[in-house]
Amino acid sequence: MSNGASENPADTELQKEQEFVARLYDRVDALRGRTETAVHGALADAGTGRQARLERDISVHEQTHLLAALEAVDSGLCFGRIDHADGGHHHIGRVGIREDDDDRTPLLIDWRAPVARPFYLATGHTPMGVRRRRHLTTSGREVTSLHDEILDLRDAERTGHESHDADAVLLAALDTARTGRMHDIVQTIQAEQDEIIRAPHRGIRVVEGGPGTGKTAVALHRAAYLLYEYRKLLARRAVLIVGPNPAFLGYIGEVLPSLGETGVLLATVSELFPGVTVSGTDTEEAAEVKGRADTADVIARAVRDRQKLPDPAVEIDHDGDVLTLDRETVRAARDKARATGLTHNVAREHFEAHLLGALTDQRADRLGADPFGGPHLLDDADVSQIRSELDADPAVHAAVDAFWPDITPQRLVSELLAEPGGYFTEADARTVRRPVTAEWTPADVPLLDEAAELLGEDERVAQATAAAERRRQVAYAQGVLDVAYASRTYEFEDIADDDSEVLGVQDVLDAEAMAERQEETDHRTAAERAAADRTWAFGHIVVDEAQELSPMAWRLLMRRCPTRSMTLVGDPAQSSAGNRGWEQVLQPHVGDRWEHLRLGLNYRTPAEIMEYAAEQRRVDDPEFEPPRSVRSTGVGPWERTVTADALPDAVAEAVADREAPDEGRLAVIAPRERHAALASVLPEAAHGDGLDLTRAVVLLDARQAKGLEFDTVLVVEPERFTVNDRYVALTRATQRLGVLRVRG
Repeated sequence: MSNGASENPADTELQKEQEFVARLYDRVDALRGRTETAVHGALADAGTGRQARLERDISVHEQTHLLAALEAVDSGLCFGRIDHADGGHHHIGRVGIREDDDDRTPLLIDWRAPVARPFYLATGHTPMGVRRRRHLTTSGREVTSLHDEILDLRDAERTGHESHDADAVLLAALDTARTGRMHDIVQTIQAEQDEIIRAPHRGIRVVEGGPGTGKTAVALHRAAYLLYEYRKLLARRAVLIVGPNPAFLGYIGEVLPSLGETGVLLATVSELFPGVTVSGTDTEEAAEVKGRADTADVIARAVRDRQKLPDPAVEIDHDGDVLTLDRETVRAARDKARATGLTHNVAREHFEAHLLGALTDQRADRLGADPFGGPHLLDDADVSQIRSELDADPAVHAAVDAFWPDITPQRLVSELLAEPGGYFTEADARTVRRPVTAEWTPADVPLLDEAAELLGEDERVAQATAAAERRRQVAYAQGVLDVAYASRTYEFEDIADDDSEVLGVQDVLDAEAMAERQEETDHRTAAERAAADRTWAFGHIVVDEAQELSPMAWRLLMRRCPTRSMTLVGDPAQSSAGNRGWEQVLQPHVGDRWEHLRLGLNYRTPAEIMEYAAEQRRVDDPEFEPPRSVRSTGVGPWERTVTADALPDAVAEAVADREAPDEGRLAVIAPRERHAALASVLPEAAHGDGLDLTRAVVLLDARQAKGLEFDTVLVVEPERFTVNDRYVALTRATQRLGVLRVRG
């Protein structure tokens, strides 16, 4: 067009935003290149001292985090803009980016920054200094649409992108077909969600909400916010996200990277004991028994029972002299070791010392006794020699092992479950009993962790091993220096020693320093180090589907976060274990020092489906009220009743006849005992424990479906589910729901 006056304002605005996005990505490309160069430069740093290595590691960590953030948010980097009443404006995005390296002027504001908050909270009633809020939709690096909300009605300027529907962007996001992976909600965070996301770091916050209220999304965005607001603390101590199963963790796994955060550990409770792989399963009854709070007392008794007394007395033949360890002698050593308050394996050193002292006294009394009744014939050096000889006697160490064994958590728990009699009631013992070689189950991991906490680890062996390895490295370094010196002597043998000014490596570096230079630096992130360390203390923990955790699992998690900085999200109405209240869960650990928050709007489930699910729930709970749905599709659920024999074909037919099969995902939620038959008629469906949720069709049970969402859901035989599991199954759909019942 020849002049600005004749241009279409809508096209002009779109072009302006396209030019901004192009400039933004030019800056990102420059940052990416500069960051890669900085990382390579830091790694090539010639500094050799500990401080130099520390500075290098910090630089590498910071630069690598920036690089990972830029890679993760490459698509959809900018999604909004706020125009202020004073004429200025800010673009809002997933990470913050400055205009250039030397200028701190922001080009893009991180969504977590305080200045970005009006983008989520401003309204026409409370504009917070904002006259216009703009949502940008992009595809790759191209701006495809704009949506403007006028917050100051006195502002007469119009762009051609205004909409009278303030929820248009939110509803468009909710109607988007699912991909099998959760998307972030950074563009559509609602005010009630924002309050929770930006709550202070300290303390425990329980976020309760019914199906579709965005609990999981809020928890993940809160983790991203805390990592931004408390970067120094949490980058060092890491954030742990706990989910109910691996499929769920895979489902949410892309959310934090899309927000520029990659240094978070995602794990199930069963993955929080390094070195143990869970591959077994428990019956529901066995898992319930293992998960009880009083099982901690069972573990403690099992540990104390390993601290035994002789019956009868034990005789040790030492160099022809028979020494005796009776019950009172061993009891005294045991009491003194227990009095230290140390864990079992650590206190073993004290038990051993007391026992060795008692045996030394016996031996010394016999060897040093004057047959004529005179004074003792042995001096302190003689007694010390006797103690050293006894300490080297394998029979003495065998006695120590018998009365106070060095035991691993795996050995303790496997022996306990193989012989549970005397620790559990007779009925519970039958429930949990299994072979000592059985595979570990998810319910075993909290028991192993409890045992590890009580047993501790005698670090003397590890320290001795480390010292031996250090001596080996120094010896090797000395050998290298000797070879270098010999080579130098040969090369310069025609030069007199007093005239030579040639310096060799041995002149500026000794073996100790050389060995130190060869020490490998740990470049793992805090999350990676935490995954390998059972005793790691996390800076913050997020627990999703928190209502599912057993009391023993809560003990494990509380140990992982001594500061009690946690975000717990869940819904007791969806609990597989019954409706345990939050007070019952948290009181043993924090008393009443926690905050209870509720989300009341359902963003996922259409009103028609939500009301159907609520009606089914009211059969058992007439007072039940579901969260209020924010949208309606006009399409209600359908029901069909078939015979048991016709069920597999009916399921296959319903899947084949679904609307728009190429759009979104379909889930068949059926009782586990039906899966084999249904899998045979649904060859394209993903099923089993390792669910691939990106497949067009998945077959799962109600508990596997917790926290997930699908465009279309077919629930099979809901009457065979528990009340809570049925409610879960019926509230997974974002568009359409079908129900197949079996006649009779």
